[in-house]
Amino acid sequence: MDIKKVVIVGGGTAGWLAANHLGKELLKREGVSVTLIESPDIPPIGVGEGTVPDIRQTLLNFGISETDFIRECDATFKQSIKFVNWMDKNTYGDGNFYHHLFDVPNSSHAKILTEHWLNQKNTDKHYAHNLSSQHLICEHGLAPKDITTPEYQADLAYAYHLNAGKFAQLLAKNAKEKYQVEHILANVEAVKCDNNGFISNLITDVHGELAFDFYIDCSGFDSILLSKTLNIPFISVADSLLVDSALVVQVPTQPEDNIPPYTIATAHQAGWVWDIALSSRRGVGFVYSSKHITDEKAKLKFDKYLGEKCQDLSYRKISMKVGFREKFWHKNCVALGLAQGFLEPLEATSILLTDFCAKFLTQRFPHNRSQIEYLEQRFNHSMQYAWQRVVDFIKLHYCISDRTDSSFWIENKESHTIPQTLKDRLTLWKDFVPVKDDFFSQFEVFYLENFLFVLYGMGYSTDVIGERKATDSDMAEYFERKEKIDEFLKNKLPKHRDLLEKIKKFGLQNI
Repeated sequence: MDIKKVVIVGGGTAGWLAANHLGKELLKREGVSVTLIESPDIPPIGVGEGTVPDIRQTLLNFGISETDFIRECDATFKQSIKFVNWMDKNTYGDGNFYHHLFDVPNSSHAKILTEHWLNQKNTDKHYAHNLSSQHLICEHGLAPKDITTPEYQADLAYAYHLNAGKFAQLLAKNAKEKYQVEHILANVEAVKCDNNGFISNLITDVHGELAFDFYIDCSGFDSILLSKTLNIPFISVADSLLVDSALVVQVPTQPEDNIPPYTIATAHQAGWVWDIALSSRRGVGFVYSSKHITDEKAKLKFDKYLGEKCQDLSYRKISMKVGFREKFWHKNCVALGLAQGFLEPLEATSILLTDFCAKFLTQRFPHNRSQIEYLEQRFNHSMQYAWQRVVDFIKLHYCISDRTDSSFWIENKESHTIPQTLKDRLTLWKDFVPVKDDFFSQFEVFYLENFLFVLYGMGYSTDVIGERKATDSDMAEYFERKEKIDEFLKNKLPKHRDLLEKIKKFGLQNI
């Protein structure tokens, strides 16, 4: 049976990302159509407002103007995640923060620079400052480029903060206009399968019974196709990732307010707070473990974080089922987005994994049903590996912290909560600085530089006594050169808000 009719069930960011990826690829195949069915009654989660740098290439591949994207999605530039209070405040005081930067121009020298930094026991510089000028640029609130720089190009690597609802609308418009994706507003009330266990039909409230050849489940936490119809089990990772709840709110801002060019992630006694500045509001979320703090106490702490002037805002609670499906592809159905699973908002993993998985799916999308079995095995094997490594990376932030001020932080360091693959790597990195060969798979998702920023930003101890040290003259020459680059960029790059205002007024140059 040839696969001619493909349907995506569910809209939002996940559904419309999938629609663009599949629409662009399948438009090349004669007689193949892509349809997206979206419920008019179910609002999207709408809090996935952070991205990673890969999204730039995705938007460029979709042919979306960066100027239009910034204007229509209230987007701001994201150059880093600034982690605040993830370490013992009594040890670090006001300097209790580190940056997970996106720009690493000196990645080829990362090992030598890391060894040098580890040997400088009394250095007053943050680890990230040694590797990239972006640390200085972030701390000065500057943009990653100026108005003369063409779309998607920059002096420094960056991603975006965005309004998730408006982003979905932009993606929808692009998929419908460029890739002829059909859009149906309807509720799926029932799902039928054939005698071989393949999904055959959807029963909708508006359009009756609809038949397709292949089904993409983007129906969110409900996962009405992969979970409720095909009964694919859910694998919980709650024993490793302890947070399971979030209070979220949108905080209005003033035109003169500063817009940090990074996400702020501030740790507290039972989790952390995200703080993302868009052009006219902040999206803020209080993420916590309900095992370690009550909802009532979480609300009081969130009140304190936001300050008295925000007390009249109402919070929305989101319960997070942390984990992923045993399989992501079964028969003629693939799940993407929250239907695949959810870990937690740290490091913007939701949009990242959706984009990553959707790209991988389009690279080997079946032409007919005979190809499904081996493609299903390939997809599940690769994506399971990717999800497991993301669990490792998220857990890293918690388990190497030296905080012992609450049961939450103590439990995060207990051996039984740490995946064995992460334990093995941390054992290796006690004696050796990480190198690229430690990340041997293209499905790692997070690579060497990501781990370096977190490990040494949090003061991980690696014994480098036996390693060859760079000469003092080499290091002096490097830091003298870097200081000149720092100064050049600091004088060249505009304030973040100033650039955004210019983009809205004049636009960026087309590539």
